[in-house]
Amino acid sequence: MDSVQLKDVSKSYGEFVAVDALTFAVPAGGIYGLLGPNGAGKTSTIRMLMGITLPDRGEVALFGRPFDRRQLRRIGYLPEERGLYRRMKVLEHLVFLGELHGMSAAEAGKKGAAWCERLELADWTKKKVEELSKGMQQKVQFIAALLHEPEIVILDEPFYGLDPLNTTVLKDALLEFRRGGRTILFSTHRMDQVEKLCDAICLINHGRAVLEGDLKQIKARFGRNNVQIAYEGGGDGVALQDSPLVDKFNDYGNYVEVRLRAGADPQELLRLVAARNRISRFELMEPSLEEIFIETVGKSDA
Repeated sequence: MDSVQLKDVSKSYGEFVAVDALTFAVPAGGIYGLLGPNGAGKTSTIRMLMGITLPDRGEVALFGRPFDRRQLRRIGYLPEERGLYRRMKVLEHLVFLGELHGMSAAEAGKKGAAWCERLELADWTKKKVEELSKGMQQKVQFIAALLHEPEIVILDEPFYGLDPLNTTVLKDALLEFRRGGRTILFSTHRMDQVEKLCDAICLINHGRAVLEGDLKQIKARFGRNNVQIAYEGGGDGVALQDSPLVDKFNDYGNYVEVRLRAGADPQELLRLVAARNRISRFELMEPSLEEIFIETVGKSDA
């Protein structure tokens, strides 16, 4: 069963179309990425999933049934914007939010304190929210989204403002939730996070889905015509700009990413580069999600 479904959902604000006939389904028990450039319609879509705004047209379903506000007790939500009461103390705030989801004060306090310990906020539980850095506030909101152990977790840019260490802490918590059978949907414009975490994605641009489905299958459709080369050599680099083998490439000095032309033999490329440089790595691989993103959004804009 799909945990989340959108069917032909549209939303406009005046003459601006934020979401345009968007359809996708999030399988239960996986991690699903809602991707797109800034302004693509990701937040507008999530706000409709949470019932904050209503679609102009189309259907939203949760847990296999049409949207009902009573379903929200089974969902954890982290908004893109800060949604905390600045003058409340951290642990008191978590208890308050836990009670809104049906937890007892004692249970919310115990679990909130444990989460604060895990996310290195234990020394800040008696501080007011306004005394915390933006990254710390983000972690408090993250705890609030998971505190009541929801069946679906919906996160809008969950890693925004976090350093790599704290990003890893939150990532590990999400993976733990998935292992427990929960469903996670999160929006982002950072392809590296999606590529490492997600089972399936929906890439939207100008409110429309331009790519949707299982991530492994999507990458397989784009073929294995990308080559990564690490080299040592002449000052003019690998000099591929005139090669009939190459569709496009990015040269970073001693490292180059190459897209081969259709039908090109990667062994010929290896011989060409090795004739001028010492090769330390030559790897034929699928394109990165970032490359797929750039290519797909570029075609959509065109």
